[in-house]
Amino acid sequence: MTLDAGGTNLVFSALQNGREIVEPIRFPSVTDDLEACLATLRRGFEAVKQQVGNPVAISFAFPGPADYRAGIIGDLPNFPAFRGGVALGPFLEEAFGIPVFINNDGNLFAYGEAVAGILPEINQKLEQMGNPRRYRNLLGVTLGTGFGGGMVANGELVLGDNQMAGYLWCQQNKLRQGTIAEESVGARAVKKVYAELTSDDSRTPKDIFDIAEGSLAGDQEAARRAFEDLGTVAGHVVAGCITLLDGLVVIGGGLSGAAKYILPSFMRELRTKLTFYGSPVSRLQMTPYCLENADEMQAFLGHRPHSVRVPGTDRMVEYTTDCCMGVALSHLGASRVINLGAYYFALQNLDRKKEFGAPKSYF
Repeated sequence: MTLDAGGTNLVFSALQNGREIVEPIRFPSVTDDLEACLATLRRGFEAVKQQVGNPVAISFAFPGPADYRAGIIGDLPNFPAFRGGVALGPFLEEAFGIPVFINNDGNLFAYGEAVAGILPEINQKLEQMGNPRRYRNLLGVTLGTGFGGGMVANGELVLGDNQMAGYLWCQQNKLRQGTIAEESVGARAVKKVYAELTSDDSRTPKDIFDIAEGSLAGDQEAARRAFEDLGTVAGHVVAGCITLLDGLVVIGGGLSGAAKYILPSFMRELRTKLTFYGSPVSRLQMTPYCLENADEMQAFLGHRPHSVRVPGTDRMVEYTTDCCMGVALSHLGASRVINLGAYYFALQNLDRKKEFGAPKSYF
């Protein structure tokens, strides 16, 4: 059973074999009354359980700060009822008698894309092209209200010792010295930049996109600049992170619909040249490709290993001379991918418990 927890609505559902098997059930969020909020959560999952019979686990995304391994949700700005910390995971385990897995949306977005989204899609394209290269690592980037992220390495969701791996939002802001990246990346940032350039603070991100498109009256140059700045700062952060992870990058979230205005500056950051003892050197040691561009996708898929002869023998060994990384948009949509991530994350950990006899809190 899954949950999409928002400040306005709580949407309950269930997945089996990677597919939603019930009509989602919605209840209004209760954000300022803990007892009422917990009652709503219980009522929603009970309504789903009546339709599916005997679910094996509950798994869903919930905003942080949190100790996700322990299932403890901390102080949330949009859920004031959780101030002081609430043992949400243990509460639901007691109520339903099944394992409960909670994580943040950035992590589950990345995991969903790695297991059932862009990673297998790209690897399948490589196989169809007869290219032996395969990708196992992925950085997921969400552009919504704020700036989220998650990392998967060799099929494993990277949580970190403090469960803070993939926290892109608090990295350094390239354009606003002394501030964090999220001040320039996210819905609030797009509104802020447009307002600074035009003195018009009444526009929504959707309005600003329509202005950029020319379908709504306004300052088109300022609208496009708001998304360009977002791409610059997000690209600067991702360039640092992908250097450590070395894999594919997938972008999702509501603002990814403005990718035509975000990706050019984003890719420009990945392709930045720096200097090394006075000589130019690429910031990334791998070549970045925008996989939303047909020509770049073909070039990416076409890179193949070369062969070299073993000295003194007729034996040939393949080796890689072209190091490539790709940037793609989510093709399934963030909400669906997060649900899939929650589903497959639960299955992975249930399998581990069977194999190792791990406790409920083991991830």
